[in-house]
Amino acid sequence: MAKKSTRTMPKDSQASTTDSAATSTASEATQATTSAADDQAEQAKAVDPTQQITDLKAQLDAKDDQLLRAQAEIVNMQNRNKKEQAALLKYDGQALAKDVLPVLDNLERALATPADDEAAQQLKKGVEMVYGHLQDALKKHGVTEVAAAGEKFDPNIHQAVQTVPVDDDHPADTVVQVLQRGYLLKDRTLRPAMVVVAQ
Repeated sequence: MAKKSTRTMPKDSQASTTDSAATSTASEATQATTSAADDQAEQAKAVDPTQQITDLKAQLDAKDDQLLRAQAEIVNMQNRNKKEQAALLKYDGQALAKDVLPVLDNLERALATPADDEAAQQLKKGVEMVYGHLQDALKKHGVTEVAAAGEKFDPNIHQAVQTVPVDDDHPADTVVQVLQRGYLLKDRTLRPAMVVVAQ
């Protein structure tokens, strides 16, 4: 029976085969990298530098426009806030003044009542003092009475509740009588005067 010959490759031959495979793999990787780099270079050449500059300028202009609009909006908001704060300061106390006006009306009615005896006259003097102090306090804070009797009717400050025929003393659209006094807070109508107008 013949013996099978088992041949083994020499070690030098095996190392040579391994080196050859590694070299082949490295060569392929280098070719792939070079190919990718070439593709990128071709793409970069394909993009026109002038077009890139134009696109970047357009983007920059758009951003500048957005920035200017945002700055303008901020300035507008600041101006609105300043106006609102100025109005709040100017008309500060409007609600309080409105609430005080009926008190003033009641004091006027009390003063219109005749005082016959000495006690009533003393009481009336006290009411007059309160009324005077209240008027002074309102004037100090910019509350003034609306000019009405004999004035031309103005719907901004007068409220016509009744009309009478025109005569020699009262031309058309003239306030004949004041039924309830009106008041202004600086230049704003706090309460229009209730009046009778000639028509």
